Amino acid sequence: MKKFKIFIFIFLALIIGLGAGGLGGYFYGFKQVYQKNIGSIFAEFPEQKESGDALKFGSYQILENEEFFNKTKNNLIYQKFDFINVNLSEMKLQFYKEGQLAKDYPILSKGREGSWWETPAGLYQVELKEKKHFSSMGRVWMPYSLEFQGNFFIHGETYYPDGTPTTNRYTGGCVRLATADVKDLYSRVKIGTPVLVFDKKFEKDNFIYQFKKPEISPKNYLVIDLKNNSEILEKNSEEKVSIASITKLVTALVASEYINLSKEITITDKMLVETSIKRLEKNKKYSAFELLHPLLLESSNEAAVALSYFLGPSRFVQLMNLKAKAVGMENSFFVDPAGLGPENISTSKDLGMLARYLYYNRSFILDITRGKLYDSFFNNEFKGKLENLNHFADNPEFKGGKIGFTNAAGKTMLSIFEININGQTRPIAIIVLGSEDEINDTQKILTWLEKTF
Repeated sequence: MKKFKIFIFIFLALIIGLGAGGLGGYFYGFKQVYQKNIGSIFAEFPEQKESGDALKFGSYQILENEEFFNKTKNNLIYQKFDFINVNLSEMKLQFYKEGQLAKDYPILSKGREGSWWETPAGLYQVELKEKKHFSSMGRVWMPYSLEFQGNFFIHGETYYPDGTPTTNRYTGGCVRLATADVKDLYSRVKIGTPVLVFDKKFEKDNFIYQFKKPEISPKNYLVIDLKNNSEILEKNSEEKVSIASITKLVTALVASEYINLSKEITITDKMLVETSIKRLEKNKKYSAFELLHPLLLESSNEAAVALSYFLGPSRFVQLMNLKAKAVGMENSFFVDPAGLGPENISTSKDLGMLARYLYYNRSFILDITRGKLYDSFFNNEFKGKLENLNHFADNPEFKGGKIGFTNAAGKTMLSIFEININGQTRPIAIIVLGSEDEINDTQKILTWLEKTF
């Protein structure tokens, strides 16, 4: 009878855990979980007001705006939240207890800017606590690890399996503290505690554009300064249209943030879909990072599908849509990772948001699109064999982009250039959708910019 009572107690405990937090409640077991309604944190988010959707944790580009970041932080304080505040610009981490600053910690290192392991701004939550976590990507031990999204952790000073400490210069996208500091933080936080990450990227300036429009063919287009968000040219920039393989830039984003890019993917029949240039072989293994190269250089549908199978195609597409919302692409929707379906839609304005996020947060993706190879991850078998279908790759002003074509979308292109305008180097995104000749239209815009400014 006594054993039966113990069994009933354990069974009920599991049921309560599952009811409170789904499978997450089951895996967390009897660990302390921070439970407070976060629905009002983003009360000031304009996209949140308009969409009416439930708040999702993730990377929010708008949090790179210092004014908005401070509003969000003050909202957390006002509502007396426990939360972790990570200021990457000041290299400082703070823990707030019920809205009151409880502890300051200096940040030793973060992900290197411009790399695939750059730490993104956003509002996250502590998803996992481990006193000793082994990073399969870096092959190092990370003491007192607090996972807050995918591959990103707050942790102590790392060391190799033989006990040798690593350098403190950069991390794989994580936030590294002194081990004594993170041990103290670890003891204070619970699973579910919000993590607010800020890294200042944007600033207002007085740069003003004055111009006469060029004659070009796209049904929808946008030319925008990514630094100050000035729209230089636009036509039907808020109309939702099919975008074809520009979709693959979002595919690359999700892969880089949710997949350990050193992991290998074995190619199966389901992954060998129709594509312009066939590169992948059945039963062969490729690292996720390696697959980014045919994805972005040759617009490989095979690579897109293969990457999606690592997480499961349905889950991967779900993450693409969540990522789009987090970046600010409120009028975009994706149904597959290759951009083949006509239901993969966006607007020129949304793609301007995507361009800005890539330029300031995931520039390594843009680097690949213009032909830069990362030898430490790249299989020599592909080296020198891939074609770059991005026409402007040889232009020194070209910082990256993506072309696309389907019958539904027509010819599409997203390109980012650093252009000297009135004595200043400006990051300019050119988005053309539904074009008769995307290369010629983009070149006309470049010529027009040079003559006009």
